[in-house]
Amino acid sequence: MTISKSTAVVTGASGGIGMSIAEGLATRGADHVGIVDISSQCDSVAKELATRHPDCQFHGFSGDVTDPQFRESVFTELERPGKPVSICVPAAGILRDGLAVRIDRESGDSALYPESEFRRTLEVNLVHPIYWAMETIASVARDRAAQGRGQWQTEDGPQGAVVLVGSVSSRGNRGQISYAASKSALVGASATLNIEGLYHGVQTKIVHPGFVDTPMVDSIDQDYFDTHLKPLIGLGRKIKPREIADIVCAMIENPALSGQVWADASLTPLA
Repeated sequence: MTISKSTAVVTGASGGIGMSIAEGLATRGADHVGIVDISSQCDSVAKELATRHPDCQFHGFSGDVTDPQFRESVFTELERPGKPVSICVPAAGILRDGLAVRIDRESGDSALYPESEFRRTLEVNLVHPIYWAMETIASVARDRAAQGRGQWQTEDGPQGAVVLVGSVSSRGNRGQISYAASKSALVGASATLNIEGLYHGVQTKIVHPGFVDTPMVDSIDQDYFDTHLKPLIGLGRKIKPREIADIVCAMIENPALSGQVWADASLTPLA
């Protein structure tokens, strides 16, 4: 998939991995990049990136990525220049850690992980990326149909690419019942979307980052991280967001890279 001259959308793009991916796409020649996040800073981030990459038009969209109407409005706006949204990296995610079952040491009573937190985590980390991916496949499919083109053929070349953001926690991790479940389920979704999306020439892949230097990872207690997690990282440090962005862009540009890519800095499995 050629990033140059493409229209792309990145969620969770007001900072961290998402912002680095958006900038990476611009560096590689994307014409239009949608900066999507629940943060009100999307417009300011878009303007900041535009000063560094004047050849790319950045579009800020602040809203809830789990809202179907918001999602549809983003795609409608990005398609206005007359091209499909052919690249999508739905990187927005949340962390709601907690043990699946807690026992009160004094009373012996049990408490289950809150169902409301579980459902919200699935909405953001699983449902949202799947539907933004499907919207991208639909955008490419509509464009091909408008040109009178049917089922994709090899000689057409790649028409689009979706990279989902999984996690090393998809293999299971103590205290992350909702997060691990959401990221693990993305693996099956990615494989299914790839099978179906290739009918229209769109590949779907998934990257599993390890501990990246972002606010989400920084929310982990520093002493706990240094004592229990850092020793598991082969490189002995957190991953830089730009390193993940470079991997994502390589996955988009190289159609031979498919399936799952582990970007974990030689992390010893958590489980």
